[in-house]
Formats: sequence, structure tokens, C-alpha cells
Amino acid sequence: MKLSPFLPCLFLIAGCNAAPDDSAKKPTSSTTAADPASLDFKDAPPAAVSFSEPPALRAQVLLDRLGFSPGVIDGKEGQSYSAALRGFQKAHDLHDSGKLDAATLQALQQWQQVSATRLVIIPAGFAAGPFVPAFPKDAADQAKLPALGYRNLTEALAERFHTTPETLVALNSPSTLVGAGRPFRVPNIPDIDRATLGEDARGWNGTLERLGVAPTQVAAAKLVVDKSEGVLKVYDEGDKLVAQFPATMGSSRDPLPIGNWKIQGVSRNPDFHYNPKLFWDVSDSKEAVLLQPGPNSPVGVVWLDLNKPHYGIHGTSEPHTIGRAESHGCVRLTNWDAARLAQMVKPGTPAIFQN
Repeated sequence: MKLSPFLPCLFLIAGCNAAPDDSAKKPTSSTTAADPASLDFKDAPPAAVSFSEPPALRAQVLLDRLGFSPGVIDGKEGQSYSAALRGFQKAHDLHDSGKLDAATLQALQQWQQVSATRLVIIPAGFAAGPFVPAFPKDAADQAKLPALGYRNLTEALAERFHTTPETLVALNSPSTLVGAGRPFRVPNIPDIDRATLGEDARGWNGTLERLGVAPTQVAAAKLVVDKSEGVLKVYDEGDKLVAQFPATMGSSRDPLPIGNWKIQGVSRNPDFHYNPKLFWDVSDSKEAVLLQPGPNSPVGVVWLDLNKPHYGIHGTSEPHTIGRAESHGCVRLTNWDAARLAQMVKPGTPAIFQN
């Protein structure tokens, strides 16, 4: 079963159990690009109290900006952070200790002018949403929504700056008010250059802006999904490691399909056909439904279709679970990493899945 931009929807028989579609239709409200100025996070006046940047937080920001994603930026020295350090170290011919050692610190010195955080003004267009405050858990209720958008502004800000709501609270304070025109401290993930945006099929430009992902990325010659390391690696034509993303891949019930595959299609802001009969952990009594696009879709904002039937690489509605939860056989990334990967690959890009 091949992904086609002209098919209304595709179905999966196994694996992730539902294939999204990239048909050319009018973008939903959550993916429509807004006023050019309204998504631009301007710098706020300096705070009265200086901010002390933890080394791990600063390293995570730099690694993210360089394409070696730590997953969510939270200042914690967890497994995704260690994996990101190892990826950066391998790419720069350093000992892959997975630690922020002296050699790694020295290699990162060329970006010493990049601060770990920014104090920004929340733009009105971004704060306007739309949001889904009472986001339903049941798929049948989700199917009634015009788009699977963020629950609130804090969740949207967390994805825009590649972090978690809890980290945003820690960077500010529980009493900090969140809203249009208010100053707010965030990880230093820059705005994208709107001049580099291309065709806006299905509101993809707005999605890139809301995720802080530049449309221009290094071209991938091949992908390697490494189960032992829990990461997806991107190599260029010279077989050099140029990017790496933490991933959730398979489970005991739906194992990762080891083998050599290829990307056969890229679906941005996809619809999702949810068929309970194809999920072993969902009651067959529930009805199949069609879910509209949005960052809180079960497949997030991207579906990369593989020539292995019923399997793909996709985003997620729960970025904090990447590398810590199981999947239904597919490879799952944070929405921002999935969006970045979507700009790197094309139909025919090899995808090697290995133990």
C-alpha cells in the first residue's frame, strides 16, 4: 500500500495501525499561517534579576540547534541528553563518552555567544491559538474537533521552544502570567526566517513557525534507526553523521521491523484514520473515526511512509515520552524533530532499521 497525495485516506493493517494522508485540501484552523509579524518572538527588556544558566541546559540548547536533539530541553542529564552528546561527539571525532567533558566543552566553544535562554515577548498571533482547553481523551470525541490543536498557550510555548510546560514554569515562576505582550523566559530556540518558507500546502509554513523549525535543512542520504541506542541517525552523501534524534521504536507486542527500507512518501499535517480493531490495546467495540490534523494527533505533525507495509516514522502528541514509552511498531519522534526530518528526506531515502 503506497502513500499518495491524491488518496483521501489510507488504512494500516498492522504496525502503527493507521496511515495519515497528505491530500491537498484547505488547511485546518490549527495549521493556517498567521500574520507574518504575529509569530515573531521579540526580545523583552532585560530582567532585573540575572538568570544563571545550568551547563546541561545550555548544552541541550546548543545540541538542539546543531541538529543533535536531546528531545525535550529540560536541563536534566537523562538518557536522551547523553545520546545527543554521543552523537555530537561522533560527528566531531571526539571520544563518545556521552558526558559534557572537557573536549566536548571545547568543541562547543565556537558557539559560546549563544545563550541558553531568551527573555521574549509573547506575540499576539501566537497567543491567539486556537486552543482546545478540554481536549478529549476518546478518539470518537476527538473526531468531532476541526483540528487537534494544543490545549493551551503553555503547551504551545513548550513545543515552540522544544521543552516541557514544567520546564517553562521552572524558568519563570508558577506566578508568572502567560499571555500576549507578556515577557517570558524560554530556551533559546530562534525564530525562523520567513523568507526561506516555501509552498504552504496544508498550512505547513505555520507549523514550522510554531515549532521553531527552519524549512531549509541538510539533505539526508540515509537514515539509520538504531534500537540499541534509541536514536534515529541522519547521514549525508559523504556518510557523515549530520543529525540525530531520540526515538521511541516498537515494543514487545509490535517490534521494530529490522531491515533495509526506504522512505516512499512525506505527509505533512496528516489526517489520521483511527481503527480500534487494529490496536491490540484498544477495545474492538469502539468505532473507527477520521481525526483531523494537528500537533495533538496520534501521529503528530508528520508521517514518513516506509516501503515496509503499515509502518512509518512520525511525530507525537506527548514529546516527553520519547525514548521512555513504547510504540505500535513505528518510529516516533518529537513533533519538532519529525518536522525537521521531513525537511531532510525525500522519496527513496534509505532507512535502515537495526538492533
